[in-house]
Amino acid sequence: MSLFKFKVSAPNVRVNIPTRGLNLNTQARTIWAIGGGKGGIGKTLITSNIAVYLSWLNKRVVVVDMDLGGANLHTSLGVEPPNRTLSDLVMGRIEDIHDLIQPTPLKNLGLISGAQDPVGIANMRHMQKARLLRKFREIDADFVLLDLGAGTATNTLDFFLLADKKIVVTTPEPTAIENAYRFIKSAFYRMLRASSPSPYVRQLIETAMDAKNSRGIRTPRDLLAEVNRLSPLDGAELDKRMHQFSVSLIVNQVRVKAESDIGKSIQMVCERYFGMDVENLGYLPYDNAVWQSIRRRMPFLLEAPNCTAVTHLEEILRNLLKTKR
Repeated sequence: MSLFKFKVSAPNVRVNIPTRGLNLNTQARTIWAIGGGKGGIGKTLITSNIAVYLSWLNKRVVVVDMDLGGANLHTSLGVEPPNRTLSDLVMGRIEDIHDLIQPTPLKNLGLISGAQDPVGIANMRHMQKARLLRKFREIDADFVLLDLGAGTATNTLDFFLLADKKIVVTTPEPTAIENAYRFIKSAFYRMLRASSPSPYVRQLIETAMDAKNSRGIRTPRDLLAEVNRLSPLDGAELDKRMHQFSVSLIVNQVRVKAESDIGKSIQMVCERYFGMDVENLGYLPYDNAVWQSIRRRMPFLLEAPNCTAVTHLEEILRNLLKTKR
């Protein structure tokens, strides 16, 4: 079943999209999740514009609003709230996830909305979540982008961990940076706990997630040292899982040069103290044209294609598309 039978072009938009250096031979149903520890940092803004850019590259794209109970991605794309939303799939009123895809004004770009969903959907049961995770892998598209809600709720972390590319957004504000660290660390521990077959190691991971734990485990490196001390075999497996975990980082709303280096600083801290791989994708500068586009309910790629933020978004896309996964 082809989802992209609609062929609606963006009205009066003529933009030259440079493709040199971009790896466009991605596998089908590559999932990118965009998350972060704090609200208002621009996750939806970034998701919508990345989606537009990929659609211009002639890729079939579906964006999914996963801010369950508080969805507004449809507003960023300038479309009306749909009649069918994720709750219809979660509650079993719809079986085929393709029936939720709403056309947008852009060819190749579809939207699955969470708008008008009851707040309680954010607390879906395990079986409902597992079903939704499977359904995302069934979507007939080149890219599926999950726009996640803020915070470290277990459902949010599980959808983040589902993705082939895990993208964390932050801003230069101290509270946003602190919450970005918390989000990355929580996702990391959640991944380790879910992948560990040893009940004892899982218990240690749960202990480590308490920052005030009595065993003195403050970082993943501390956790690895404790597991190695008690069971070198389990320690070797845990170390392997740690090195397989990778996240990508975007810093939004950068105003001065010093703030543009925050991504590198977060990358260095995570690698040194957490032992995890963090890819610094780049940053988006604060740009009045971007915020004017938000007020007009349009992605800035459409509203202000020549603004400074577009150049930086192109660089972020180049970094994202260097590899298939």
